[in-house]
Amino acid sequence: MSSSDPERKLPSEAALADMSREDLVKLGGQLDGVELVEYPDPWPVKGTRAEKRAERLVALWFLLAALAGLAFVVVFVAWPSDYVAPDQPGHTLYSLYTPMLGLTLGVSIGGIGIGALLYTKKFIPHEVAVQQRHEGGSTELDKATLLAHLSDAGARSGIARRSLIKRTAGLGAGAMGLGLGVFALGGLVKNPWTDSESKDSLWHTGWKNTDGERVFLRRATGNPEEVVLVKPEDLDAGAMETVFPFRESERGDHTALAHALKRSDNPVMLIRLRPEDSARVVKHQGQEDYNYGDYYAYTKICSHLGCPTSLYEQRTNRILCPCHQSQFDALTYAKPVFGPATRKLAQLPIDLDEETGYLYARHDFNEAVGPAFWERKS
Repeated sequence: MSSSDPERKLPSEAALADMSREDLVKLGGQLDGVELVEYPDPWPVKGTRAEKRAERLVALWFLLAALAGLAFVVVFVAWPSDYVAPDQPGHTLYSLYTPMLGLTLGVSIGGIGIGALLYTKKFIPHEVAVQQRHEGGSTELDKATLLAHLSDAGARSGIARRSLIKRTAGLGAGAMGLGLGVFALGGLVKNPWTDSESKDSLWHTGWKNTDGERVFLRRATGNPEEVVLVKPEDLDAGAMETVFPFRESERGDHTALAHALKRSDNPVMLIRLRPEDSARVVKHQGQEDYNYGDYYAYTKICSHLGCPTSLYEQRTNRILCPCHQSQFDALTYAKPVFGPATRKLAQLPIDLDEETGYLYARHDFNEAVGPAFWERKS
């Protein structure tokens, strides 16, 4: 039956305004051809022990979600998160940081979901209705009766008088929302203008020269304790290798060695071009001397969204980001030539230490690494 069927007996606007919710529910069903086969009250006898137990069970899950959400905030803010080597005191607490974040946030979200599911199963009337479908939009009458049906379902569930469930649901949802907010904004808590001379400041990467000490290019061997530095003869023409910063003052320092491998803005892609390709290189203004012969070093952090640009295609000399398929031309100062990236990869200035024969970084990047940054000091 159509919503605009003239054979339907429609009440006047004044009569519609005077109708109760129950009247509107019945009228809406009649006008839309709905037959309520079953519409049982979940708790026909109010205030029974079973009803109270069900209410407390739902409230318990919402309360658990609230406690877990608050625990997530505490873990995120106060739990030791700085790297600690496996053989150092405090490693156990450090290793539990990420699992505790996942556990508390998961319990908070799960508690809200389970509480809502239990409330639906135990307190919302499980009606069985048959309705003829119709074409076209809904009239104001249809809208009014639909809202009455929704309101009736809420009233029959008794939510208005279940203050325990309402309070715990609000508390749980609020704590979960607080946790999600801290999770989303927590990375912005660190002040980039604080301690700008520190090598760990957001102004610089781990390649910054400190106290005139040279920063060598170190291979990633999979063992934080093993230090293998890079010599020019270690790479074949057309090869690529990922390198990390190393200072002699950090040799034997387990925490510093591991931290250099874990810091997100440290990975650098060291590329040795083939001689015929090296002759075709176009260099960026102000970075004409950043290479050492056929060797060029670019950050592995994509300028689109920060994924690792871990692929190098030596036939085309393109650096590829596997996340969103951005491509950078290694022969033209790693400028983007395909995909969503719009800014070149930062280039690290490298040179050869004549005394040791190892490659080292002359100074830190002088341009932003990654997808965004507040500003840079020269």
